[in-house]
Amino acid sequence: MQKTILITGGTSGFGKAIAYLFAKHGYNIIITGRRQERLFDIAQDINIQFDGIQIQTLCFDVRDREATIKAISNIDKVLFPTIDVIVNNAGLAAGLGTIDEGNYADWDAMLDTNVKGLLNVSKEIIPQLIAQGFGHIINISSIAGKTVYPRGNVYCASKYAVDALTQAMRIDLLQHSIKVTSINPGAAETEFSIVRFKGDELKAKQVYDGFTPLNANDIADAVYYVANLPAHVCINDLTITCTTQANSHYSIKNL
Repeated sequence: MQKTILITGGTSGFGKAIAYLFAKHGYNIIITGRRQERLFDIAQDINIQFDGIQIQTLCFDVRDREATIKAISNIDKVLFPTIDVIVNNAGLAAGLGTIDEGNYADWDAMLDTNVKGLLNVSKEIIPQLIAQGFGHIINISSIAGKTVYPRGNVYCASKYAVDALTQAMRIDLLQHSIKVTSINPGAAETEFSIVRFKGDELKAKQVYDGFTPLNANDIADAVYYVANLPAHVCINDLTITCTTQANSHYSIKNL
């Protein structure tokens, strides 16, 4: 029986790369996101590129609990009788200011997406994992959840929360043989900085001047690796940076 992966935030960046890589390796795909047109285009392209892959798209915002519950209840149980892997990838950073300059709307967006959104999706899927007796939850966190950096405040706090929740899930789900992993990327060039800087592509590009950052495929490779280890092996925590970045503070740009 083919395995199935569910990916939140699947319309760009890490989520999109993960969908394509797992489809390439024969997984059925459930991708979620807020942009219906992008979901449709990705599903159509995966169907063209990879034979025999079942794919379902779910268009909703993980911040909306009722929409999340409704969307997940609409997963086709015939096409996807089990869910083997969940990737909680939906997340964002908004703004880059000191705590006194903070924007309430930005704070709400980050906490509601990065923390509550992860909880909303996990809460709806975990009962199925428990019932089927197996599964793997992979939370996409950040090195910002390991070390706070200047002006990172609430974004870092949200990723520290993801780190804590991942550890808690691992403990709570241990008795059910469900794996839980946190993957913590460093600087990676996706739409992340474009979102953070409200669409300012030049400002976003400058973040990566002077070094070669990670890209979406690098993280997809890591997700695929941890998801396909032997049943008795679980990587709890994996931090990944490009060669020229040591942590949130130190990179080749600020030595």
